[in-house]
Amino acid sequence: MPDGPLKYQSQFQPSPLHEEEEAALAFAAGGVTGHALADLCHAPGGGGNIMAGLAARTVASGDGLQTVALIVINDEAAWLVRRPREMSNIAIGELVEKAQRGAFLDLYRASRVKIKEGRAAPPTDPLFNINANRWSAHAPGTTYFLPVNDLTFMYINGLLEVLNEHTAAFIVDERNHFQPAGLGRFARSRGGHLEDDPRQGRVATIRQVEQFVSEFVTIEQGMMLQNLALMAEGMGLGGFPTFANHEFGWFQALDFRMAEMPASRYLGAGWLASLALRILKRDVIVPYPIGLERNGEALLTPLCPPYFNSMTDAVNAVVERKFGAGGVFSAAHEGAWVDHNKVTAQIPRLTDATIGAAAAYCEYMWQRYGRFPATMAPYRTVLGYQVGRIDANFYDKFYRPGVVSERHRQDFQAHAHERANATSGSSVVNTAIKVQPSRE
Repeated sequence: MPDGPLKYQSQFQPSPLHEEEEAALAFAAGGVTGHALADLCHAPGGGGNIMAGLAARTVASGDGLQTVALIVINDEAAWLVRRPREMSNIAIGELVEKAQRGAFLDLYRASRVKIKEGRAAPPTDPLFNINANRWSAHAPGTTYFLPVNDLTFMYINGLLEVLNEHTAAFIVDERNHFQPAGLGRFARSRGGHLEDDPRQGRVATIRQVEQFVSEFVTIEQGMMLQNLALMAEGMGLGGFPTFANHEFGWFQALDFRMAEMPASRYLGAGWLASLALRILKRDVIVPYPIGLERNGEALLTPLCPPYFNSMTDAVNAVVERKFGAGGVFSAAHEGAWVDHNKVTAQIPRLTDATIGAAAAYCEYMWQRYGRFPATMAPYRTVLGYQVGRIDANFYDKFYRPGVVSERHRQDFQAHAHERANATSGSSVVNTAIKVQPSRE
């Protein structure tokens, strides 16, 4: 602690987490646990066909999508932990078997892929960070867990639900004089299936829809952070959530594929405001992330160009993931039902009208705003979680007795010698952690 009433300089050198400890934390954040049961009403209008994934993790995920990816960063490297949606059914089954045996290290090594050498981190200056986190951010010896939110999958899958014949919502563009957001020909007033009469309570704006998507995905991220906190506490480690809410800071630090556009278009400014920004030379270029690639492999890809030729293709890809030859509701996919084929054969397929409305809306967004979503980037970071070993002497000096738990003190004592001499020691991971079958 550099200054202030809690000013303190530890006598110990940093002692990084062992790989086994990182593996247990990564599992808590989003490890594969088994099947998502999809115990929903799969009759017409029942909503069960909103599911787009049947694998479960340690955190719940709307529609089984696993919208949040996890990146693990330490002094040596940054790693992406692959999600079930990026693996084959065979690989998922192998990971579940490892998880149920408590073989977290094997599971961790089988799931991750290195994306950068050395510690990756954005600048700590405002507004890349906040002052409360600057003094401790990315300290040597700590491990940083960064959840990355993908908004596009949830967005399109949600559109296929709200733009169907049963929900029949209608979306307007508040930045274009509340005109239909590409959905005019689907309006009920024009013979379509979407309820465009605002008195019926089914009309929403683009911002309302995108805020819902963002909040829904961020709640999944919050569950990741909660699990990280619980696991860190149980292992006797110190940890805390940290500010990561920057449009592009983390993505540049991790070498994501980036795009850019003038601020006027990024913010959806009208022509007059855009002209004024250009004249005043304040129409700055804004970078934003559009994917993660390494060694010719696309690791994280949003459902929009440049990874799809059009937004229509992106919508069709989601439909294919649900009902295609290898989709979750196909005979090729393995679920938890006794008779998978019998159940999936009765699940209602999406109608052409529903798919057409979702595609028309997404094409409108891309043509008018040049990106998807329109009000934010496809990928988003909000909070990270930093974990490291504590110096119990600091708490003994400044805090009342009992602040440091017995588990924390055991870890401190076990690593005090190795920290004092800056040498590596043996792991003290509690390998008796048991994993229960998933009920997600």
